[in-house]
Amino acid sequence: MTNECPRTRELFAPLEAVLMVAPEPIPAAQLAEAVNAEEVFVLEALEDLAASYRGEDGGREHGFELRQSAGGWRIYSARPWADLVGRFIVGSATSRLSQAALETLAVVAYRQPVSRSRISHIRGVNVDAVVRTLVARGLIEEVGESVSGARLYGTTREFLEKMGFASLDELTPLAPYLPTGEELDELEELL
Repeated sequence: MTNECPRTRELFAPLEAVLMVAPEPIPAAQLAEAVNAEEVFVLEALEDLAASYRGEDGGREHGFELRQSAGGWRIYSARPWADLVGRFIVGSATSRLSQAALETLAVVAYRQPVSRSRISHIRGVNVDAVVRTLVARGLIEEVGESVSGARLYGTTREFLEKMGFASLDELTPLAPYLPTGEELDELEELL
């Protein structure tokens, strides 16, 4: 935790008030505008708040934490309480993704932009229904068209947020384990 300056400390309450109602991560620049402060002070205040919630200032740990995710800041349930929160939420409208949906989501995350037919080739099954489900849940979206006119899909900001990633650069590198595009084309020709 940095040495708090009075200007930074004054930002704690207004930042908390905005962050408590944020439905998605909010970029520091947008928070600075909302609380009418310079972005440098807002960033310092956010770092200090995050450290304080973790108990780094000598205080107690909280059941929530302030994290940077998907290009912004948001308050989340603290990771140590994930199982408890998960049990509390069970029975609500949220439900887990099927194995097929998780596999399709992984293909999109690592190969984007990617068409349905390419996903089907990689997975070896028809993915139309799964792609529709992932689009409906806001985890993937259409990001353009291929030269042939096929729709291309990529992950959304919501995907980053749910995964706790600031960017796709945080995906575990799979390059050593995946065939190249040329190798995939050769495999497809064999099939």
